[in-house]
Amino acid sequence: MSILRVENLTKTYQSGNGPLTVLHDVSFDIQAGDTFAIVGPSGSGKTTLLGLCAGLDRATSGSVFLNDIRLDNLGEDQRAAVRNQHVGFIFQNFQLLPTLTALENVMVPIELQGKKGAEKTARELLERVGLGQRGHHYPTQLSGGEQQRVSLARAFANRPKILFADEPTGNLDTDTGDTVQNLLFDLNREAGTTLVLVTHDLDLAQRTQRIIRMRGGAVVADQKILSD
Repeated sequence: MSILRVENLTKTYQSGNGPLTVLHDVSFDIQAGDTFAIVGPSGSGKTTLLGLCAGLDRATSGSVFLNDIRLDNLGEDQRAAVRNQHVGFIFQNFQLLPTLTALENVMVPIELQGKKGAEKTARELLERVGLGQRGHHYPTQLSGGEQQRVSLARAFANRPKILFADEPTGNLDTDTGDTVQNLLFDLNREAGTTLVLVTHDLDLAQRTQRIIRMRGGAVVADQKILSD
């Protein structure tokens, strides 16, 4: 079953020098449970594409179907509801809420869904990422690697069908990045979540089942990775 389908996606911004097209007629689909990487140089349109796929922005033309829901016909509040129901996020700069503890940050997506047992689930996830004793700490009291592990726990808190990760190890040193990578793939496998990853790190991309390469806003290669 296709969890994400992108059809003829184009995104154009209006700039002082006239229209600037950052995505040109991009199409692909991803099956539920797959792991998928988007790679390419800076300015190739990777993050723009990720934002459109996740419903954070709207394309100029073309369509995105997320779990069979057509996003381009929805208003902002409707797209936010779809994200809360089906999507998890991991960002390069963590994006934890600074006024909330680690535990409270992980609880947020569960509470937004109106589900019970938010604290219990959040504690279990923090334990899973090795931060069971750090739940009462605020983001400023945690290292970068610890903050990213909290964001990993938060990303899986609402049991998303699809997880979008934008340069998840971009701000981390090699050893810390390796720890976060392993946790990401382990949690993803355990949950059966579809993973869509934007990265400059080709070694990280090679851990997925499929890589698309972008240049100048267009897909220039689509490669399936053979597992060992």
